[in-house]
Amino acid sequence: MSSENHHLPNRIKLIWGISAVGSFAALVVITGLIWLTYRYWSWPFWLVSTFAAITIIEPIIEGSLIPYRYRFTRYQISAVAVEMQSGFIFKKRVAIPIARVQNVTLNAGPLLQWQKLTKVSIATASTDHGIEGLELDEAEALRNQIMRLAREARHDQA
Repeated sequence: MSSENHHLPNRIKLIWGISAVGSFAALVVITGLIWLTYRYWSWPFWLVSTFAAITIIEPIIEGSLIPYRYRFTRYQISAVAVEMQSGFIFKKRVAIPIARVQNVTLNAGPLLQWQKLTKVSIATASTDHGIEGLELDEAEALRNQIMRLAREARHDQA
């Protein structure tokens, strides 16, 4: 039974970088549309300026935070809980009691599939938490381990 901290694979940083580029592209389109409304319908110039600034600043911040996000994202599985942690300045720690786990699913969008990674989603009656960017073999082993522990925990409570 492993209760050590696990980090995400290094390749997740590439996915997060591509996501930042996608955010930039979407913001360029939105800023372009707002510029057209300024040009043809006399919307205020400050609105165009604000969106142009956001278009430049947001992807820079998102991209520069990738090493920070990678460094402080980890997870741990024990007999009693699945624990996830992210952040250092704004630290977030989530503990999902094994006995509350109802379902564990694996899913991956095109970018994760391209890098042969997947997301493990852990569902309880009230919430759904995910560990994004795990290797396929590791994710399947993790799903099997969590479901086995959940069955054992429910069996022990009966």
